[in-house]
Amino acid sequence: MSYKETLLMPKTEFPMRGNLPNREPEMQKAWDENKIYEKVQERTKDRPLFVLHDGPPYANGDLHMGHALNKVLKDFIVRYKSMSGYHAPYVPGWDTHGLPIETALTKKKKIDRKKLDIAEFRRMCEEYALQQLDNQRTQFKQLGVRGDWENPYITLEPAFEAQQIKVFGDMAKRGYIYKGKKPVYWSPSSESALAEAEIEYQDKRSPSIYVAFDVKETNGVLEGDEKFVIWTTTPWTIPANLAIALHPEVTYAVVSTEQGKFIVAEDLLGEVSEKTGWENPSIVKTYKGEELERVVAQHPLYDRDSLVILGDHVTTESGTGCVHTAPGHGEDDFWIGKQYDLDVLCPVDEKGVFTSEAPGFEGEFYDKANKAITEKLEESGALLKLEFMTHSYPHDWRTKKPTIFRATSQWFASVSDFRDDLLQAIKDVDWHPEWGETRMHNMVKDREDWCISRQRVWGVPIPVFYAENGEEIITDETIEHVSNLFREHGSNIWFEKEANELLPEGFTHPGSPNGQFTKETDIMDVWFDSGSTHQAVLEEREDLARPADLYLEGSDQYRGWFNSSLTTSVAVTGKAPYKGILSHGFTLDGDGRKMSKSLGNVMVPSKVMKQLGADILRLWVASTDYGADVRVSNEILKQVSEVYRKIRNTMRFLLGNLHDFEPSTHKLAESDLEEVDRYMLIRLQETVAKVRKAYDNYEFSTIYHTINNFCTVDLSAFYLDFAKDVLYIEEPDSKRRRSIQTVYHEIVVSLTQLLSPILSHTSDEIWDYIPGVEAESVQLTDLPEARTVEGEEETKVKWQQLMAIREDVLKALEEARNDKVIGKSLEAKVTIVPKDESTLELLESVDNLHQYLIVSEAELTNDYETAKVFENVSVAVEKHTGEKCQRCWVASHSVGADNSHPDLCERCANIVVQL
Repeated sequence: MSYKETLLMPKTEFPMRGNLPNREPEMQKAWDENKIYEKVQERTKDRPLFVLHDGPPYANGDLHMGHALNKVLKDFIVRYKSMSGYHAPYVPGWDTHGLPIETALTKKKKIDRKKLDIAEFRRMCEEYALQQLDNQRTQFKQLGVRGDWENPYITLEPAFEAQQIKVFGDMAKRGYIYKGKKPVYWSPSSESALAEAEIEYQDKRSPSIYVAFDVKETNGVLEGDEKFVIWTTTPWTIPANLAIALHPEVTYAVVSTEQGKFIVAEDLLGEVSEKTGWENPSIVKTYKGEELERVVAQHPLYDRDSLVILGDHVTTESGTGCVHTAPGHGEDDFWIGKQYDLDVLCPVDEKGVFTSEAPGFEGEFYDKANKAITEKLEESGALLKLEFMTHSYPHDWRTKKPTIFRATSQWFASVSDFRDDLLQAIKDVDWHPEWGETRMHNMVKDREDWCISRQRVWGVPIPVFYAENGEEIITDETIEHVSNLFREHGSNIWFEKEANELLPEGFTHPGSPNGQFTKETDIMDVWFDSGSTHQAVLEEREDLARPADLYLEGSDQYRGWFNSSLTTSVAVTGKAPYKGILSHGFTLDGDGRKMSKSLGNVMVPSKVMKQLGADILRLWVASTDYGADVRVSNEILKQVSEVYRKIRNTMRFLLGNLHDFEPSTHKLAESDLEEVDRYMLIRLQETVAKVRKAYDNYEFSTIYHTINNFCTVDLSAFYLDFAKDVLYIEEPDSKRRRSIQTVYHEIVVSLTQLLSPILSHTSDEIWDYIPGVEAESVQLTDLPEARTVEGEEETKVKWQQLMAIREDVLKALEEARNDKVIGKSLEAKVTIVPKDESTLELLESVDNLHQYLIVSEAELTNDYETAKVFENVSVAVEKHTGEKCQRCWVASHSVGADNSHPDLCERCANIVVQL
């Protein structure tokens, strides 16, 4: 091993390889044992409060990449805020009620719910939910997410449920809660009503039918031999038909065909004729829709009237312009039916099976009945056309199976009563990205009343009692009493006790002369659970506050948690529960496809961490444009790993050259620094300023690229490279060496702090090797503030010019290398011809110019015929004729001048003599 190679050996034990999968668990354990989270909170307790309120993930199953993206983004922000002047507690939470847990017990655990009493089954649900929570908590901590993990909020906790009851009670007191029968999204697979937020759209193949309804009563308008033609993709709703809706202003044509006379919208005649096979239809007469109001048609299957009614919801975009209307199975149908006093017929039960109200189809599942109903229509001569089509159709987001509209008696939150307040609250929120405001505004503007009741058992009961006469009882007294019971015993008491035992002692009501009461058996929508966190968590906990500064979730939460939280908060406080919203996209594979087991493209965070480490996953998150959908693959993570390696090696080099540097003793004053070192200090301050601004704007990819660029271009390709000739060659205590080390120390401290919110493990590891730092962890420090360096403007201008000249020289060296004139750059002598006098003066003012260019000699001249012209200077490159010094590797004619050191140049010989 040569003398120079010995000098280049690491000067510290900071390891070259991260070995993250093994090191990170040890660090996480140390954080727990040393109570780093608590120490951070204690250090910042007197600062302004910043609350990022955690949207609760569902406590079921292992984490996926979407979880990792979400939680790591939150951790970036919380860590940054705690290092930049704020007190930023982070309280993680979990959503623990709902159907998936019921399903997991019945399917995975093979538990027959119907053989258990409700309270016992609920206890089993709670136990399962807490097991899942523990599993997810472990995985979140493995990601390096810092928080109050021992005291999270959980929606099944008694204190949470007690506050949720109060939210419900406050909304009821304001008149926003009511019970009514109308069509709602119903999931036969879940046997429960669903809210819009629980609906997702998937393609479904459905029958498409055209059906004729004979005119029964003409109302003095028609002849009586006509037939109305309707079109539907849900034949199973025909048994519930009570009316045919027309648009009052649309022109309808009575059309003569070889099959008889039919009524359709004139604008749709061509399309209907093509579908039904009418060859030469001729228009006999036309009517405005309003002229046909209250004509009566004959139901094609039953001895029942189908009233012709008018509605503005009818269009001529498709179909026939005559809309089949079943008030029990459609929202528009329901509301228009109310205007005409139609019954709300719903002959389908909670399992999606026809009841006796659909004679001939009792006991059949609605979807399977499509065939039988179509056959009956054909037998009666009413079926004009049957074909099949694939279209987007609402599905239960949990079971992934189709939903139906079904009229049932449900509890609703009357959004329409305070819609204007909601829209105003949206304007008061800071939205990132800005289009989030428009998206939320449109959702609230068009939102119907919120169906909040569910026909399940694992959830928070709707705290309503019924008197003997059926009257609903929701009073301040009952709400307060139930809330207190839940806080003391948990909501299971609702299912363990009878109604009279749950009411305040001595409670009476005019509707119950005998003192008997019953209780509601439905539970609340889980979105009401999570939508109540602003009160059950932000108001409940002393370390938090309402409104939160920020909610950060995936873009699907505009219709989910963002929405339900806004609704309940505005209803009870008049204001949004958040000052700001930040949303992110979904995680896709490397080709931009949704991850699915069937495609075999699923990436799991736990597997990535075992292979690469959590910090690689965290750095990937920082690299993404998370506002849109983000991609992740092994190849992408490999690229991120290369950036991590570059950052780590840069920090390792810096630390290696601080092995003999003690800041309290060796640090130079800024005014004593070499000019190039001041320039690098300026570049560091520019980097600090850019990174701090990016943190403020949540632009983590800017931080990723800025720090990577600083490490790669400013440091590795320039400052660290040329500085070797000073750090390894000069006397240990020389001013030039200490000047570089002074700046190296500030760089490594600043970069470690700037990286800490992102590379949480690696930054703490680096911190342990930095000389002179006092804090136990970098997490217990503040981020650096960009400052002005002495002589900044003139130094910056000068060295920016020099860096441009250096680029010209590097190009010339590369060409010489390609032409085999030189090998390594230290074999070269360069002759530089400045383009003008000011450039010559600039270059003459620089001592040791050859060191910055990493050549053995740099000569300035006004005339050199073979020099190649570049943008700032002309450059000639030749192989240096001197001998290579075995200590500094610089070619010099002075090698051997000192007989006692025949292999060293004069410079090295003089230094060695003094060592």
